[in-house]
Amino acid sequence: MRTVPGMEWITAENVVAVATALLGVLVSVGAVWFDRFKPQRKRLGYRVQLNTPLHKEGADRDGDVMTVRAGEVLGNAADGATLVLLRIENDRELDIGTDDYGVAPDAHALRVTFGTPAVTVLGVVATVPGGWGSVRDDLDGAPGLGRTGNAVLVPRIALDTGRYFKLLVQLSGPVADRDIKVHGTLAGGSIRRNRSTTPDDQAGRFSGAARTVTVVLTACVVALAALVVREQDPPPIGCARGSLTVTGSTAFAPVVREVAEAYERDCAGATVTVVPDGSTAGVRHLADAGAKADAEARREDGGEGGGAPAVLALSDGPAPAGPPRLREHPVAVSLFAVVVHDDLPVRGLTLDQLRSLYRGDVVRWNRLRGPGLPANLPDRPVLLVSRDANSGTREVFQRRVLGRNEPVNSSRDCATSDDPEARAVRCELDSTDQVLATVARLPGAIGYAELGAVAAAKGLHPVSLDGRLPVPGELGASPYPYREVEYAYTWGDPPAGSLTASFLDYLARGRGQDLVRARGHLPCATPRGLRVCGED
Repeated sequence: MRTVPGMEWITAENVVAVATALLGVLVSVGAVWFDRFKPQRKRLGYRVQLNTPLHKEGADRDGDVMTVRAGEVLGNAADGATLVLLRIENDRELDIGTDDYGVAPDAHALRVTFGTPAVTVLGVVATVPGGWGSVRDDLDGAPGLGRTGNAVLVPRIALDTGRYFKLLVQLSGPVADRDIKVHGTLAGGSIRRNRSTTPDDQAGRFSGAARTVTVVLTACVVALAALVVREQDPPPIGCARGSLTVTGSTAFAPVVREVAEAYERDCAGATVTVVPDGSTAGVRHLADAGAKADAEARREDGGEGGGAPAVLALSDGPAPAGPPRLREHPVAVSLFAVVVHDDLPVRGLTLDQLRSLYRGDVVRWNRLRGPGLPANLPDRPVLLVSRDANSGTREVFQRRVLGRNEPVNSSRDCATSDDPEARAVRCELDSTDQVLATVARLPGAIGYAELGAVAAAKGLHPVSLDGRLPVPGELGASPYPYREVEYAYTWGDPPAGSLTASFLDYLARGRGQDLVRARGHLPCATPRGLRVCGED
């Protein structure tokens, strides 16, 4: 069979799926229209909640009956008498007023009959729940509750939605439930019998329309599920197969690893490898892979290149100017923290105090001066534990906090200086984990790292900057300076349907957002994130 170009999707399974989905939508829209726009009618319902014979003590009787001793209420009932409990209720969402009842010759609104004229109403009592004084007043008002022959006469009673009253009626003889009827008219509405299985049972949780919609939608879901099951190897929506390498930022690496694991669970056939080597190094690795892919593409087709390596590079902040084919994609806003060893009783630093430490102006903690510092700072050397030149975390720290570059590297072990001319003891490490472990190991050490990693570290604590701590919930409102947008870089625009495009969308705008947020980052694709990422 010849397939018309552009119509390849028209298969039996797809037609059934579209028709089923359309049916579900139409039923839902119809239910909403019916509920919101179809004029509602008032309705007065009634139901028999008790219908039992009465016998005097010692009288012969069959089955379960009520025994009444002489001298008690209804004790004068003759054998064969019947006790009926009838509930009359407003079971719609429109209130019923006294003017809604039709006019009867005897001025009563309702006439309740019990079987044939051979049955006589011996007595009737009306009961109303406490607090419904208006219903009780209507029952007491003229012409009042009455009886005649086999009928009970009920006056006009206003019933708000959900309100009701009950009639306890003693009859001279038996009556079948089906023979108990309420007569009358209701303007703009109707009077109908409701089903009652037990005394005071509640109305059903779903209306008839709701049950119909539920059944139809369930059938649609089952039909669509059956189509999915029939597929031997269904491609998950939005997923792609293949292999992808994610490199770059070590600060953002923990959350990216979690997102990669989640993507591999959701998308069978995909392998995402996270190799963090620093923001600058990651972007450089992407540029090298892109240049190689372009060269291979030129060899194959003789064109201008256009290769697309399966590499995604993450950077803390914008990458330095590079090849024009680098594409920048904002992903999230990250918070970073300045941390010190737990032996230092420092809980906060001003930016001036912090900058004096990193200029080498203060090399021992007990010589640090300024507001907010305790008087008993220990006589320990200031040990600056920093990241290497490939680190985006360091670049952000220098640009947003220090306002200048850090001093030269002067130590290999981070504890002693190897350069007698250096003013500060400063070392450089390759990763966030190394920085945190070293600060926690060396008394007097100070460093910096991504906030989520700091929260999980032991032996150190973050310090406030100018009185502000890094708080994810305050992003966009707090002037806390040590924050930055995390960018993902691709080589050109990733092809639609590629693993690079799919994973980037999953990370920035898809299910990965929950993991990004849980790690203390603010996704750029959220309303607040759009504003903060735009500002930064």
